[in-house]
Amino acid sequence: MNVDVLNESGVDVDVVGLTKLCRFTMRRMRLHPATELTVRLVEPDTIAVLNEQWMGKKGPTDVLSFPMDELTPGSDDEESPEGYLGDIALCPQVAEQQAPAAGHSTQDEVELLTVHGILHLLGYDHAEPEEHKEMFGIQGRLLLEWQQVGAGLDPEDA
Repeated sequence: MNVDVLNESGVDVDVVGLTKLCRFTMRRMRLHPATELTVRLVEPDTIAVLNEQWMGKKGPTDVLSFPMDELTPGSDDEESPEGYLGDIALCPQVAEQQAPAAGHSTQDEVELLTVHGILHLLGYDHAEPEEHKEMFGIQGRLLLEWQQVGAGLDPEDA
């Protein structure tokens, strides 16, 4: 898995830890080992521009996903084809503002948004109740597994 986490946010973020989390999530979703992903950690002004340009909404948001090769999760029998999964833009400052209301740390919120962004790249959505239930169920399971085993993994093993 080729994962690039680029910190352009001006905030100190555990880039190595986020890289591990991305690889962990991609492996759990049975993506091809040659799958690529880029995560850009950006300032509020940058994500506000992207939010207006791509979503038609004003102001900063927490995370935006830009799928590329329309990859989907692999099955129990096979992994998905290789390709470029896409790009995620994530704003740590917005994550920091949201974290208290969610009852967890900024790091936990950044990790949640990272997994959330990857799931969007894989075609998951939460507009409808059934979609919401499925996506947030997978997201919760992945984050729980990450907290239990993933955080201590070597980046090459995650």
